[in-house]
Amino acid sequence: MHSSLHPLQIGKHIARYPIMQAAMAVRVSGAKLAGAVANAGGVGMIATLGIGLDSPYFNPRQKSSFFTANRLALIDELAKARSISPDGVIGVNILVGTKDYPELAKTAAAEGANLIVTGGAVALNLPEYTADYPDVALVPTVANADSAQYLCQTWKNRYNRLPDALILENCQKVGGHFTQCEQINVPGFSIGWVISQVREYLTETMGVRIPLIVTGGISDRADIDQILAMGADGVQMGTRFITTIECDAHQNYKERHLQANPEDIVTVPSPVGKPSRALRNPFAEQIMADSAQQRRCIANCLEICLFRDKGKTYCLLNALAQAACGDIENGLIFSGANVSQNQRIMSVSELMADLTAKV
Repeated sequence: MHSSLHPLQIGKHIARYPIMQAAMAVRVSGAKLAGAVANAGGVGMIATLGIGLDSPYFNPRQKSSFFTANRLALIDELAKARSISPDGVIGVNILVGTKDYPELAKTAAAEGANLIVTGGAVALNLPEYTADYPDVALVPTVANADSAQYLCQTWKNRYNRLPDALILENCQKVGGHFTQCEQINVPGFSIGWVISQVREYLTETMGVRIPLIVTGGISDRADIDQILAMGADGVQMGTRFITTIECDAHQNYKERHLQANPEDIVTVPSPVGKPSRALRNPFAEQIMADSAQQRRCIANCLEICLFRDKGKTYCLLNALAQAACGDIENGLIFSGANVSQNQRIMSVSELMADLTAKV
């Protein structure tokens, strides 16, 4: 039997339910999805990776215009999301390894994002970029207890502050890029173990209690209840929101997730140097076989890129954009491990009602 879900407070911002929608790029989670989730009582997230790629601000013949396009497109998306949900909690997710990470963080804070989530690497400098906007909550994603401790200690020493919440990545199930589970063979390892380790550090060493939000493999109410019972304060969900009417991706992308089953999940290499969880398709088969990728680097977007710098793997931006725009054969389709939970395409409000219903 389900009890009522509690609200989730992150900094000064309170969502009616402890459910955060994961940011999915390129242009899978934009204003429409984020606004709808926020309107339904969750935390809506806009993904910034490649956000300006199909905007009127980007000139494909001029790579340097990409970063300007990202900044301007982010301003537009935040305004659109806020028009959909004037009072909801809306955040922006930024990949730390992108060249415009500092500029996008500053833009998100200046343009009214309630929170900034970071992923891809430990966000050691994030407080610098938002110092003029103290009401913007900062929520880094960490892969394990060691990363959480390193980040918190660094922020405390440099900025005399701590994160407003932490997202803990379940490396065994999360979609897209994930950090290798170095501790997976430790007896008793589980996401519950990570929650307890981070909680103990925060309370006993730092003397604080901040929200811990788990991401990876959460697809229904039973999963939510299980994670909350382990001591987490909230969950982050991505794959379930792909098969919603409001998801910003092409219909083909949604249908591919709808038809997928657990056997379709594969682990593929990525130019950022991390493994990625995705759906099997001809493109994934090629990159797993290390077949040569002829597509050029389209925006020089990453600080470190195996494709641009060493000719390995593929252009991440192009691969994600191809799929999100509907070419599900020749693009990269990120997905979490519990993909088979998607039964039909429904509205965000219907999904949220299903996830939060008291039985």
